Amino acid sequence: MDKVKETTTLKVTFLFIVIAYIFNIGLRYIYVEEIGSVTQFLYNGHLMLNTNDGYYWIEGARDILHGTHQINDLSPIDSLIARFIAFTSKLFSFIDFDILIFYLPGFVSSLIVIPLVLIGRLAGSTFVGFLAALMAGIVWSLYHRTMFGYLDTDMLTVTLPTFFIWSVLFAFSSNNIKFFIITPVLELLMVSWHGGLINIAHGVLIMSIIYTYIYKKGNYDYIFFLLLLFIPLLPIAAILKIFLFIGTSIAYVRFFKEYAIESTNKRLYLFSLFGFIALYLIVIGFGYIANVLNNAYFSRDIQTTADTLHYFSVVNTVREAGHISYDTIVHRMSGSWPAFIVGVVGYIVFLVRFPLLMISLPLMVLGFFAIQGGLRFTVFAVPTLALGNAYAAYFVASLLHKKQAVIYGISLAIMSVFIYPNYQHIKSYIVPTVFTNKEVKVLEKLKTIASREDYVVTWWDYGYPIRYYADVKTLIDGGKHNGDVNYPVSYILTRAQQAAYNMAILDVYQTEYNYKNKLNTDYLKNMMQNYNLNNSSELLNLIASNKIKLPKVKEDIYLFLPNRMLDILPTVALFSNVDLQTGKIAHRPFFYQAKRFSETPQTIELGNGIRILKQNMIVQIGKNRAPIHKFTTVMYDKNGILHRQEKVIHPTSNVNVIYMPNFNRILVLNDELYNSTYIQLYVLENYDRDLFEPVILTPLVKVFKVKK
Repeated sequence: MDKVKETTTLKVTFLFIVIAYIFNIGLRYIYVEEIGSVTQFLYNGHLMLNTNDGYYWIEGARDILHGTHQINDLSPIDSLIARFIAFTSKLFSFIDFDILIFYLPGFVSSLIVIPLVLIGRLAGSTFVGFLAALMAGIVWSLYHRTMFGYLDTDMLTVTLPTFFIWSVLFAFSSNNIKFFIITPVLELLMVSWHGGLINIAHGVLIMSIIYTYIYKKGNYDYIFFLLLLFIPLLPIAAILKIFLFIGTSIAYVRFFKEYAIESTNKRLYLFSLFGFIALYLIVIGFGYIANVLNNAYFSRDIQTTADTLHYFSVVNTVREAGHISYDTIVHRMSGSWPAFIVGVVGYIVFLVRFPLLMISLPLMVLGFFAIQGGLRFTVFAVPTLALGNAYAAYFVASLLHKKQAVIYGISLAIMSVFIYPNYQHIKSYIVPTVFTNKEVKVLEKLKTIASREDYVVTWWDYGYPIRYYADVKTLIDGGKHNGDVNYPVSYILTRAQQAAYNMAILDVYQTEYNYKNKLNTDYLKNMMQNYNLNNSSELLNLIASNKIKLPKVKEDIYLFLPNRMLDILPTVALFSNVDLQTGKIAHRPFFYQAKRFSETPQTIELGNGIRILKQNMIVQIGKNRAPIHKFTTVMYDKNGILHRQEKVIHPTSNVNVIYMPNFNRILVLNDELYNSTYIQLYVLENYDRDLFEPVILTPLVKVFKVKK
């Protein structure tokens, strides 16, 4: 590292790791201090998770620990993360499970300080690695996805690649094949942990090939090393990869190692290297490149199934996959523009002075995929930019002074300037838990009513926590939400009650039928085939007109209707307002929710240019005016009993207003959504007693059972 170089003992290196780890953990406790006393976020006295996906993994861990898994419940008992959580729970059995799952992501993800400190040590300055370790774990995007309560694969999706990259650097630096085996083991763990991390593995292998060609010419050991890096990428079972590791290692050491040392044939070496490159490209390389170019995150809008039906794609509604501004990218990668600019420049200079760091380029490149692919990619650039910041700070300090202690102090001061905006963000970034304790109590009650084979119909956002707390089945969830499964649920929630009732039974029947017959085909297409129909419109007309003969289902079906769904109701409606034959958005039902409004003698101001003219009871939207069909007030008394007052004002109009004083909300919606099952059952409690029966009624959540 030229002017930026110092040596440290292993004890000092360990001390740097411990300090950086404690620092990362300590800042994560700010969140606990801020929300720890908010009772609605507590379950059994402990803070709950703040990410939906976390409930998926702990469902799997719970079923592993208790042996309660059943066929078709979608519990991820075979996933590595669920097994890891279950193993950790057994290992720390003295810690309450609810406490363990809340704190686990923060304590595990903060282990990223280890490879960062060790990378600095390999590059010639452990203190540079220490400075990077102080910053990386608390930068916006990495903190967001590894904070306490955010239990997801993200707790290791950056930490494992950073360990992997360190191991490659160590292998190239050590020149000792005894240490080569560390790398493929970490690589196998990484790609097994999250399939998307194979992108980093491919990138590191490519950079390793380039580095080997430039800096390790004539050394057959590194062709052997490249082969070890290649094995985890093969599309075969993990156990077979392990056998390949062993077999390849034995073959090289016993049969080729001695010849490789003695050989000076450059042509043979180049033939071996380019032979490996050809092997990589032919076996997996070309396929990988084609897959990247056709990645789902770079295609949007309508999703077409193999059966030619067209659906609205969930990618359009996932913020993580949406386009984001450069300002957002910068802050999520470094916390501020100055830190970002210095980080990029520092990383480039670091790369020039320590060429082996080119191995880490895939992390940086993948981070900048965020420009097209959305904010989920920004997190991968964090470690490399933190190294850039640390190198720049240390390098400048070394120019200002020659004494080591002073260099440490100056570089730490500079680094503090980059760290501080991230600290400020942590203090302000207070996210709520997925569900409140009142909602969880509803699910606990439902668990005593429904069996494990029964289905709960609700939007996919709530699927995982419902399965965890109520221990039931769901039709859609955070992982199962393709167009063909979202459409029926959207239809159930946003259509009139008879149509919703019919679709609910059809959807549960088809779901069970597909499970039992191991079909992975379009649900609506299957329904059409069951009734010998050639057009989706015919099927939907039969369902809506109640002219369809429904199949028998043995499972009970429940509708879970939370107040929080009001915030996403227009999005929910989009998924079933697509013309299935053409893929065009058929129409967008009008819905507006005012959470802040004010009243004047003549109007009720709802915001965004929308107001109610009180004299004639007219809704004004910009320059357009529409008379109010129904004005309905729904109010809960002190016992939680709903009282509804509905007044018809202009019978021929299509615009309705619902006033919800308990929630300080006013809804403006057209007849279609006003008559939807969600609005009628949850907001108004106006249910068809021949179709539904109330099971649990609270102001925040209502559960209805579908009558059979």
